[in-house]
Amino acid sequence: MNDKPSSAPKTSGKSGPHLRGPKRLPSRRMAFAEEELRLISALVVLLGLGLFLALPFVLSIGSVVFLPLVTAILLTILLSPLADRLSSFGLPNVLASLLALLFFVGVVLLALALVLQPAVALFDEVPEMTRRVGERFGQLRDQFAWLASANREIARLMGQSGGREVVLASPSVLEQLAFATPSAVLEMLLTFLMTFFMIESRVRLRRHLLFDRASYGSSVKAARVMREVQDRVAAYILTVGWINAGVGIIVAAGAWLMGIDAPVMWGGLAAILNFVPYIGPMAMTVLLALFGIGTAETMVLGLVPAAAYLGLHTVESNVVTPSILGARFTMNPVLILIALSYFSWIWGVFGALLSVPILLTLTAFFDHVGKPNLVGFIFGEPLFKANPLAMGLDEESGGQAG
Repeated sequence: MNDKPSSAPKTSGKSGPHLRGPKRLPSRRMAFAEEELRLISALVVLLGLGLFLALPFVLSIGSVVFLPLVTAILLTILLSPLADRLSSFGLPNVLASLLALLFFVGVVLLALALVLQPAVALFDEVPEMTRRVGERFGQLRDQFAWLASANREIARLMGQSGGREVVLASPSVLEQLAFATPSAVLEMLLTFLMTFFMIESRVRLRRHLLFDRASYGSSVKAARVMREVQDRVAAYILTVGWINAGVGIIVAAGAWLMGIDAPVMWGGLAAILNFVPYIGPMAMTVLLALFGIGTAETMVLGLVPAAAYLGLHTVESNVVTPSILGARFTMNPVLILIALSYFSWIWGVFGALLSVPILLTLTAFFDHVGKPNLVGFIFGEPLFKANPLAMGLDEESGGQAG
C-alpha cells in the first residue's frame, strides 16, 4: 500500500521529458527545411536573374535560329485550331496543315499589299512633303529664336565653345536593304518550314505529352496547360486582329472623308501598328502629324488627322478593347512595356510584334505551373505558394502526433 504512492511520481517524472522530446523534433526539422528551401529559392532567383540578363545576347547573336523558332511556335499555337477544324472536314492532316499556313500567308500578303502599293505611289511626293515640313518647323523655330539666343548666351558665359562635329559615313538605305534581304529571306523560309512541320506533327506531340507521362495527374496537367496556352493565345490574337481591322476601316474612312491621299494605306498601317502596344499608336500619330503638316495649308489643319486618330485610339484602348477582351486577357501594363523593350532590344521590330504573344504564352503557362512570389520572397515568404517540404513535414508531424 505504501509503494503505490511513491511509484506514481517516478513514472510522472520520467514521462515529462519523454513527451516533450517528440514535440521539439518536428519544429527543428521544420526550421531546417525552411532554411534549406529558402537557400534553394535564393539560388533559383539568382540563376533566373542571370538567365534573364544573359538571354538577350544569346538570342540576339543567334537570331537566325531563335527568331524563326519562336515565331514558328507562336504561329503553330495560332494556326493549330484552324488545322484541326479543316481536319474535322475529312481533309488529310498534311493538307489541312498546309492550307492553314497558306491562309496565314495570304492574309499577311494582303495586309502588305494594302500598305505598300499606295506607299509606292506616294513615294514621288515625299521630297515635296519633306520640304514643306522643313518650312513649317523653320517658321516655328523663328518664333522661338529668342530661346536659341539665350542658350548661346548661357553657353558663352559658362565658357563652352562649339567643337567640331565628326560625321561618319553610313550605308545608304538601298545598301542596308541589299545586305538585309538574304538574311530576311532565309529567316522567312525557316519560319514557314518549321511552322508547317510543327502544325503537321501537332497530333503526335499531343499524344506524347498526354500518354508518355509517369502519372495520370501529370497527363491531366499537361493537357490543361496545352489547351489553356493554345486557347488563350489564339483567342487573344484573333480578337485583337478583328479589333485592329475595325480600327483600320475607321481610319481609312476618316482619311477618305478628310481628303487624304491613299486612305486604304493609312487604314492598313493603323491596323498593323496597333498590334504593337503603346509604341505602334505613337508611331502612327507621328506619321499622321508629319504627313498632315507636309500637305495641309497650315500647321493647325495638318494636326487634325493626328488628333482624330489619337481620339480614336483613346476610345479603342480604354473602352472597346477592355470590354471585349475582358479580365481573362488583362495584363499588367508594366509587364507589357518590359516585354516590349526586352524583345525589341533583342529582335527589333519583329521582337516588338512578338512581345505580347510571348508574354501571354508565359502568363498562361505560369498560371498552371505556379508563379514565383518574388516580392514576398524578399520579405521572407516562400518563393512559391505551395511549399512541398512544409506540407510533407506537416503530414509527418501529424502522423507522429496521431
